[in-house]
Formats: sequence, C-alpha cells, structure tokens
Amino acid sequence: MTETTQRFFDARSESIGQAREFAMDALAGWGLPHRAEDIRVCVSELATNALVHGTVADHGFLVKLDADEEEVRLEVHDSRRQHPEARQAAGVDLSGRGLTLVSVLADGWGVQDRTPFGKIVWSCFKAAGGTTS
Repeated sequence: MTETTQRFFDARSESIGQAREFAMDALAGWGLPHRAEDIRVCVSELATNALVHGTVADHGFLVKLDADEEEVRLEVHDSRRQHPEARQAAGVDLSGRGLTLVSVLADGWGVQDRTPFGKIVWSCFKAAGGTTS
C-alpha cells in the first residue's frame, strides 16, 4: 500500500501551522502514528525554511507526503534553487537550528533541484521495522 498526498500553501506565516496540521491529518488518516511527532517537527522546520529562505515573492510552497510499509517521505518544494545547509548555531542564536533538528529526527534528508525551477528538501522516516532506501 502506497499513500500520497500533497498541498500547496501560500507564503504566509499561518501556513506553517496549516502544514503541520495537514501532515498530522494525513498520517492519522493512513493509520501511521509511528514517528508522527518527529515528522511534525520536520514539517514545521522545512516549511519555515521554505517560507523564510526558499520562496520568491508571492510564491508559496508545497508539502508532499508519501508513505508505504517501510517509510514515510516528506518533501517541501519551494521556488528557489539555493540549497540549504545545516549549520552550527551559537548558544545565544534565536534561529539556525532547523536543519540540525531535521538531521537528528529523520533517518535521512537531502535536497534536489526541481524542474523547471526551485528545489525539493526531503526527509525520510522509517516505519516500524522498516528500512530507508
């Protein structure tokens, strides 16, 4: 069984919470509570990065989820090609920890270019007893 869903979000701060809710509703509907909290945090971080750093003016972002027996794959599509990099935030920094969180919570993550423009930042989460590819 493979499940897929996606939703486009406007470039507004309210969209971050809506993206989290969308992902949690999809996982619950598919009966996949495993790793839901990790996925929720990663949706929040990747959607925030897309909104703050990845969208061209007036462009939003897309959140896509794919799930099968082995893993859940989260993708956040945005309109800029610049690839993000995890960085070491200083103790007093108020931001800069998003991709570090994703790298700790996900079983894998990466970035790929999107055609005709933009990029996809993805992360994968092993299902109970599954393996990532």
